[in-house]
Amino acid sequence: MISRKSSLAKTALAAAVAVGALVAVASPASADVACNRYGECWHVRDHYDRYPRGLGVRFYGDDWASRHHRHYHWRQDRDDDHGYYSHGAWRPF
Repeated sequence: MISRKSSLAKTALAAAVAVGALVAVASPASADVACNRYGECWHVRDHYDRYPRGLGVRFYGDDWASRHHRHYHWRQDRDDDHGYYSHGAWRPF
């Protein structure tokens, strides 16, 4: 009976160590925020260099969004972020 408890304890410990290792190695999903000069913002995965120069797109970290949420117009996030918002309309590249 003691060996069974010992075996269960070792298995539980091994499982806890494995889960801890996975948590330590896994990187959190992050998305940056892009905002144009008109105050329209959306989440992006990549920083593209194909935005129109006059649109004034700037990039911020995702934590920036929580501090500036009320002062900007937040647009729908796109599955394919190859594009930008301009005056409320999505313009794909």
